Amino acid sequence: MTGKKHEVLFGIDTFGDLPVDDNKNLLTYAQAIRQVVDEAVLAEKVGIDAIALGEHHRPEYAISAPDTVLAGIATKTSKITLATGVTVLSSDDPVRVFERFSTIDALSNGRAQVILGRGSFTESFPLFGYDLQDYEVLFEEKVQLFAELLKEKPVTWEGTTRAALDKADVFPKTESGHIETMIGVGGSPQSVIRAAHYNFPLMLAIIGGSPDRFVPYIDLYRQATKEFGTKTHPIGMHSPGFIADTDEEAIRLAWPPYKKSHDRIGKTRGWAPITRDQFMYEIVNGSLYIGSPETVAKKMARSIKLLGVGRFDLVYGQGPLAASARLKFIELYGTKVIPRVRELLAEDER
Repeated sequence: MTGKKHEVLFGIDTFGDLPVDDNKNLLTYAQAIRQVVDEAVLAEKVGIDAIALGEHHRPEYAISAPDTVLAGIATKTSKITLATGVTVLSSDDPVRVFERFSTIDALSNGRAQVILGRGSFTESFPLFGYDLQDYEVLFEEKVQLFAELLKEKPVTWEGTTRAALDKADVFPKTESGHIETMIGVGGSPQSVIRAAHYNFPLMLAIIGGSPDRFVPYIDLYRQATKEFGTKTHPIGMHSPGFIADTDEEAIRLAWPPYKKSHDRIGKTRGWAPITRDQFMYEIVNGSLYIGSPETVAKKMARSIKLLGVGRFDLVYGQGPLAASARLKFIELYGTKVIPRVRELLAEDER
């Protein structure tokens, strides 16, 4: 990116993990949801560009309906982009997703953003009556329909995964005529190509290993947009992280809840329990952005330059982290890390 002005947006991303209070008491689901609203208000105050809320249907997460939480945030903020991270479209209905987000768009004066995904967690499929054997066709057909709905004109559509539509008009319409939509990709080349085909920007979920391994996905996206004749949009990425005043404090606070979250999920996925050495390796060489503001800023700047992305979302709050530590993380991210990353990017452009 040397020699080019590199405009980057910065966001935060959470799944609504249940935090603890300063006495290590686990917050209730209701308290955890209200905590996320408070975090979004603070994020806007300290200059963060976007907040994305993930959808999960598991006991360790409070947010199963991110669009509802975003609607609440919309009434308490005025500038911050309100996104999902992700909406599991495969087990949802595209018409209802459009209706919900066009409503959020109205409440927020045009700040709604949908990030669509196939879902790395599968609890929503049996919960809503979908067969995992249809995993691929569900996403393909529903993305196709959602792309048509985004045109905000009567839709005629037929597929195998929901009832057909015949000149169906969907409301409310947006004031701008468009809801900003991205495709979230965690490692599927098919999803990269799908994003290019339907003219959607790409959001890369880089949650482990070196970010360097995602360079081929970015190359594939750019090549595919050329072949389809669609726009090569700026690409986003999100990765997990945590910030405290010093590297030592960040590691001390992040490690126990991170391990608890990782190992709990791992029991259902066949992962071995994570070791502290593996955790530290990911901080130094992989995709964990944990440390002091300077440490995290330098690592973020490297990844942004390497991948040429136009947006970086830092996923926060993994496991039962203290609610107060999460608020401090957001404050440091907005006031220290983001300005420093911009300085580092500007230095390379001079």
